[in-house]
Amino acid sequence: MSMGVIESLALEATSKIVLLVMDGLGDLPDPGHGARTPLEAAHTPNLDTLARASALGRLTPVAPGITPGSGPGHLGLFGYDPLTHLVGRGVLEALGAGIDLQHGDVAARANFCTVDASGVVTDRRAGRIATDVCARLVDKLRKSIARIDDIEIVLKAGKGHRFVAVLRGPGLGGAVSDADPHKEGKPVPKAHPLEAGERNEKSARIVNTLVARATELLKADHPANAILARGFSERPKFAGYLERFKLKAAAIAAYPMYRGVASLAGMDLFVPDGEGAAEAFAVAAKQWASHDYLFIHVKGTDMAGEDGSFDAKVAVIEAVDQALPQLLALSPDVLCITGDHSTPVPMRGHSWHPVPVLVSSKVCFSDGHARFHETSCRTGSLGDLASRDLIAVLLANAGRLDKYGA
Repeated sequence: MSMGVIESLALEATSKIVLLVMDGLGDLPDPGHGARTPLEAAHTPNLDTLARASALGRLTPVAPGITPGSGPGHLGLFGYDPLTHLVGRGVLEALGAGIDLQHGDVAARANFCTVDASGVVTDRRAGRIATDVCARLVDKLRKSIARIDDIEIVLKAGKGHRFVAVLRGPGLGGAVSDADPHKEGKPVPKAHPLEAGERNEKSARIVNTLVARATELLKADHPANAILARGFSERPKFAGYLERFKLKAAAIAAYPMYRGVASLAGMDLFVPDGEGAAEAFAVAAKQWASHDYLFIHVKGTDMAGEDGSFDAKVAVIEAVDQALPQLLALSPDVLCITGDHSTPVPMRGHSWHPVPVLVSSKVCFSDGHARFHETSCRTGSLGDLASRDLIAVLLANAGRLDKYGA
């Protein structure tokens, strides 16, 4: 579907839309659990009641057979074609961390690691150091490496061993390889240009200097005695939700990367007090009067899938279900519950499988299915949709799309 058509039909209205994303929600039947998925096995009385009054279906995040990263998965849900709207992970992390990323900046995901005396990485996550330790070490680097040549180095601590690094100054390019071996047992590789040109060569030189200086400064800080950096990228230019769809949108997410994607879509960013659904729904209540559209992100389902823990994924789904009355009490005109991609427990990672989706509104023409899970969604009336087309369904259900043609 042409987004230009959707944008031309978008109407001003007072209706409220909520998109609740349970990250990595989709899964596969598990032979060890009665050939059920976690969504099927979970006790979800509130979701069950909602399902009976909703339209169900499945979403394809990017294209059939293509396994999406979290960035493309969310961009699709927000109505941006992930095949044409390309965003680097560094940009997402920087925006999500609240850095005012400027055009021309080059951003990277970074983290502390452990290297041995010969410079070989022995632990890519530095023993998963605590967040307060990370903040102290980032402050140490910030005080000693404020600039490299004519480039300002902007560093901001994140959760655990992670932080964000931004290069700011003239003549930088984002086409630079990772200074990260992506596995233990190898030394930290030198960054190099991925495309010819002075801008990328300059960025690679600055990155290598940053990594070398950081390693020298951190040599006594075992286990966090070196750094890795990856996902170098420049901020793209996207039209936001207010411009495209006449929606004043809010994003409520505990993790920086998801706030980063939402920032590109022009959403206001809010951080809940915790990582659970209840904390996120409390923020939604506070922002209800001032926003037309609320994107709410729950990370735990994805983490459980990547850990290969069926029971943990069930527990997260049940916690969301238990908190759901908080959200329903706000009476959204349209409520959509889905995931950005599937993270099947047996695969311990993202996959290409379609993602279950539920849309509830007074005019959704409910399917009457007793439960919301992968099997019921296979026969739902929404059918199989490209994620990028979901926004049109939500706008239509909210009465925010004009008639097309005479």
